[in-house]
Amino acid sequence: MRLNENVTMSGIKDKVIVITGASSGIGEATALLLAERGAKVVLGARRPDRLEALAARIAKVGGEVAYASTDVRRRDNLTNLINLANERFGKIDVLVNNAGVMPVSPLDDLRVEDWEDMIDVNIKGVLYGIAAALPVFRKQGFGHFVNTASTAGHKTVPNQAVYSATKFAVRAISEGLRQEAGEKVRVTIISPGFVRTNFAEGVTNPEVRARLEESRDKFAMPPEAIARAIAYAIEQPADVDVNEIVIRPTAQA
Repeated sequence: MRLNENVTMSGIKDKVIVITGASSGIGEATALLLAERGAKVVLGARRPDRLEALAARIAKVGGEVAYASTDVRRRDNLTNLINLANERFGKIDVLVNNAGVMPVSPLDDLRVEDWEDMIDVNIKGVLYGIAAALPVFRKQGFGHFVNTASTAGHKTVPNQAVYSATKFAVRAISEGLRQEAGEKVRVTIISPGFVRTNFAEGVTNPEVRARLEESRDKFAMPPEAIARAIAYAIEQPADVDVNEIVIRPTAQA
């Protein structure tokens, strides 16, 4: 990444953008791209060592960055992350609710702890982000939620019933929020297909994990593709709300 002082991205430059799940994958790619385009990024994730390394990369090339260890399953962690952004930079333009987990398996496996983890991270984590940022957006008179869903939030398949349910929920919550938000707050849903990340590491069923890794290795998109979609939504004028972007590999059925 190199910052180009001669390039002005008026829709992104100097915006304060908070990103959860920022330490790897889509979150990391998004942080790097938005910082390159002049945003002030505030990073949250559960792995402080990776956060610190990413923040150092951004700062080394002149980007403005802050970070805090953040577990989206804890409401106070989201509140603290939003407060950090507000205190450090004086405003918050965008919250990218990106943190998510995908330990998919057949329902017959009865991996109830995995089900609960997906509900806690994928649904409650988004709700806690909304609860933390929405009052700030109302007070400011502007703001933008970008919530990461999935193509699994449009169509479910075997082994993904609970994961799909959480992503259907993200889309429902986001659309409800959009309708309630009024003319000052924008809401965007990003629904990626297969992305070349480490998502399969959390899959506890070995057969399902092997199939997912095979599909990922064959045709998955780089996370930078999703980062560009997020940047596109953010850079639109304030009176244009990109409601949803569905982005998948060309080869994905």
